[in-house]
Amino acid sequence: MEEFHKVRRLPPYVFEQVNRLKASARSRGADIIDLGMGNPDLPTPKAIVDKLCEVVRDPRTHRYSSSRGIPGLRRAQAAYYQRRFGVKLNPDTQVVATLGSKEGFANMAQAITAPGDVILCPNPTYPIHAFGFIMSGGVIRSLQVEPDDGFIPAVERGIRHSIPKPLALILNYPSNPTALVASLDFYKDVVAFAKKNDIIILSDLAYSEIYFDGNPPPSVLQVPGAIDICVEFTSMSKTFSMPGWRMGFAVGNERLISALTRVKSYLDYGAFTPIQVAAAHALNGDGADIAEVRDIYHKRRDVMVDAFGRAGWTIPAPAASMFAWAPIPEPFRHLGSLEFSKLLIEHADVAVAPGVGFGEHGDDFVRVALVENEHRIRQAARNIKRFLSTSAKQPNNVVPLSAHR
Repeated sequence: MEEFHKVRRLPPYVFEQVNRLKASARSRGADIIDLGMGNPDLPTPKAIVDKLCEVVRDPRTHRYSSSRGIPGLRRAQAAYYQRRFGVKLNPDTQVVATLGSKEGFANMAQAITAPGDVILCPNPTYPIHAFGFIMSGGVIRSLQVEPDDGFIPAVERGIRHSIPKPLALILNYPSNPTALVASLDFYKDVVAFAKKNDIIILSDLAYSEIYFDGNPPPSVLQVPGAIDICVEFTSMSKTFSMPGWRMGFAVGNERLISALTRVKSYLDYGAFTPIQVAAAHALNGDGADIAEVRDIYHKRRDVMVDAFGRAGWTIPAPAASMFAWAPIPEPFRHLGSLEFSKLLIEHADVAVAPGVGFGEHGDDFVRVALVENEHRIRQAARNIKRFLSTSAKQPNNVVPLSAHR
């Protein structure tokens, strides 16, 4: 039977090939150290869990909730933006709760995209940034860009060679997967350019609180007038170790937030009310939980960079996010990121995410997630050191076992 139209537009899920190898190796008894999926291993802070347990005992909270988020949660998110970024938001018209930032992005794409609309999107980038729009009938123009002086010229070329003119530009800093961070001056330039060219900005700020070198990443909404054209997406998944709770936000321009809210009203009733109350409790806290999570990832980052470097694999230290964007060691670069990822599973018992899963321009890299404790990260480094030393002696014999199957 022929695949449905929207399914045909989606390529094979690269990460699924790695997941199958992980499952197969584990079924054989291998101890796979999983640095692939960005799935936080830290427990949700006790105070947040306690608040959930307290509220869930009230049967009135078991009914349908609010799709756009209960008022107290929207007020808590607006207060967070005021404290953290100095950005004033109206919680009634400029804030909507989402089922994680991923759902928010996908539903925003549905809300604003007409068939054939062009979206300017970084490559590599988190898959939903592109495929949310592709599933909504949009067309992606990929930009191999970094938040530097080459960004605006690349966007200019994208506009010049796009018919119709692009509808929106995606930003994601700190970036998943590259961990690059943008400055406020960069955002000022991009906002001015987008306003001049009548382009919407959609900013993914999911890693705003996971930073390591003393400089908190800014919000694009800090730029005066940015709210005229911008919506920003955040998530509680990493900040508060709440990935399974599915709690995120979209904030910004009233017209865009209204469109997203209307689409969501047809699709969901919002997160379970006790989750929303607990999320508001977290946002209204003193920040100690956020600082503790940040400190743990910081230590893991330093251990990984040092231990992997000693193993023979030099990885640049990320300034933010819970990932390192690691160049494939030169002897293996010709294989591409998917085959190299398979090698690490089969010969080193280590799983990473192939860079090609984030776009074709990521194929010389793999993404390494800081989702195992320091002991396990050091063990991964020892396994990789053995693999690299063995392959250096017998390079022609080191091929993915899956190639023989």
